Amino acid sequence: MPEVTVLETATASGFDEKLAAARTASLVLATANTDQKNRALEAIAVAIESGAAEVVPANDLDLANGRENGLSVALQDRLRLDAARLASLASAVREIIALVDPVGESVRGRSLPNGVRIDQVRVPFGVVGAIYEARPNVTVDIAALAIKSGNAVVLRGGSAAENTNRVLVGLIQGALESAGLPAASVQTIDEFGRDGAKRLMQARGAVDVLIPRGSAQLIETVVTESKVPVIETGAGVVHVFLDASANEQWAVDIVHNAKVQRPSVCNALETLLVHEDAAERLLGPVLRRLTESGVVIHADEATRALFPDAVAATEEDWQTEYMSLDLAVRIVRDVDEAMEHIRRYSTHHTESIITNDLGNAERFLNEVDSAVVMVNASTRFTDGGEFGFGAEVGISTQKLHARGPMGLPELTSTKWLVRGSGQFRS
Repeated sequence: MPEVTVLETATASGFDEKLAAARTASLVLATANTDQKNRALEAIAVAIESGAAEVVPANDLDLANGRENGLSVALQDRLRLDAARLASLASAVREIIALVDPVGESVRGRSLPNGVRIDQVRVPFGVVGAIYEARPNVTVDIAALAIKSGNAVVLRGGSAAENTNRVLVGLIQGALESAGLPAASVQTIDEFGRDGAKRLMQARGAVDVLIPRGSAQLIETVVTESKVPVIETGAGVVHVFLDASANEQWAVDIVHNAKVQRPSVCNALETLLVHEDAAERLLGPVLRRLTESGVVIHADEATRALFPDAVAATEEDWQTEYMSLDLAVRIVRDVDEAMEHIRRYSTHHTESIITNDLGNAERFLNEVDSAVVMVNASTRFTDGGEFGFGAEVGISTQKLHARGPMGLPELTSTKWLVRGSGQFRS
């Protein structure tokens, strides 16, 4: 057997100590009242707002390291924090303060004929783990949601954002202590590197649930290798279908917004499907607006016949989450072929139809099997903040426990409370 070095033993010990501290903190959080949790969140918001002088230089260092190491433009955008983005994060924390505390909420209940009262109520998970990459906003979002829902959280934010996350977690821990809650309620394990991520995935019993956010490869690794129960957040091969009756201005505006507003995020449009009866009417104005904004069109043969500036699409294009100013475009016969394409290539994140045909709209809503399905709206609305959650843990593309944008209730489980007065079962 290979020898275990003193350093490896110390590293394992330090990691285990953090998990033990998280468990202890979770017991305090589980019984903290709403006012105390909200005071902690307000302290976090103030710390984030006033901490720009510490956060921005650390973030600049991470960005410089990222550029030197070939970090993609999309990931650089996700990594970047400036004063405006920090203010937005603080605002999101305050929105969480305004939300109803889910802990203790009655899901269902009744009195049995024998007088026993049963109630199913929401309770925190306990210790939540999160593995993500180049997304320091997630550090704040998940920490705030975890605190409000009574959970401790252990964060593995990745080497690309290590400096930024260290400063953010330090600010959050100071804010928690000022509100009388344990600093260990929010911890980072970035110092343990990839080994820390592996240990987190194996920490069944010490960690109650694990949430990955990032590339399809990262998510797949966590799902396949973790012994801890995983809430799977998915990559976004997102579709918009322009039906035959689509309003031209809606088509132009919605497609442009869905692709261009922030192409590096998972709810950005990646594949545009166009009904053949609307192709000549819509493709010109829609694609011209996109190319004016720098979008490269990857198109099938029928589309290139109408828009020669497009490059030829390959099979790989229909499966690609570009996270860049690239878009796959295909002309289809009808709504059935559009839905068949989505069934084959979608990652079940978000799909939207632009139409004035009520029948096709209802068919699309009912038959497309994705976490979020839309009519006449930009896919960029698939977001916890836009849905009124204040922030989001992630966007789940699985079907068990949670699906779509996840907020406070999705960070809780339930337990049954049974109150009797001497009853016994005969």
